[in-house]
Formats: sequence, C-alpha cells, structure tokens
Amino acid sequence: MADTVAVVGPQGHRQFQDLFEVIPFSSTCTLTAAAAAETSQVITGVTGAALGDIVLLGVVEDAESGSLTATVNAANSVEIVLANATGSTITIAAGTVVKGVVLKLREGFDKV
Repeated sequence: MADTVAVVGPQGHRQFQDLFEVIPFSSTCTLTAAAAAETSQVITGVTGAALGDIVLLGVVEDAESGSLTATVNAANSVEIVLANATGSTITIAAGTVVKGVVLKLREGFDKV
C-alpha cells in the first residue's frame, strides 16, 4: 500500500494562495548561445526570493529544442538556464522576455 500524506491547512477557494506566497517577476534576458550538450545561464534579481523557494518559468520565445529552467541561486536572485541536449548550437533571441513566479511555502506548510 502506498504511503499517504494529509495536508491540513486553511480551506476555501484560494487554496493555492493559502499554501504559497506568490512573487511574480519578469526579466528581459540575453542568454548566450548554448553549444551542443552545453548550457547557458543568466541571473536576474527577484526581491524576496530565497534558497529553497520554487520557481515556475514561462518564456515567450521558442527554445529551439532546448529546455529552460530556473532556480533560486541566492537571496533575491534567480538563475535561468538554457540546457541544450541537441547535437548543434541553439540560441534564444536577445532581449527575450522571461516571465515567472517564485513560490514561497507559507509558514505552517513548510513542515510537510
């Protein structure tokens, strides 16, 4: 039988917002070209971000078969990484707008 975890917290229509403090951000990034099997990264400031927070990312440019991820790499700082798993160089257009949110687990839920 699988283990189960019960999450007990405030009930209501705002369950996601009750669980997380949401910090939206937007950044105009210039990622350098990522050679085959390499990565390219850029760091952007996000006030309130802390190590251990969750980052969700959206990009309005084609990643050309690469993947874009983001993590909090220091206080108030998010690192955006373009990973290239293809056999050729990929480039994201200069000035690409990256939008995302940092999710901070609210007190009381961080014990789950």
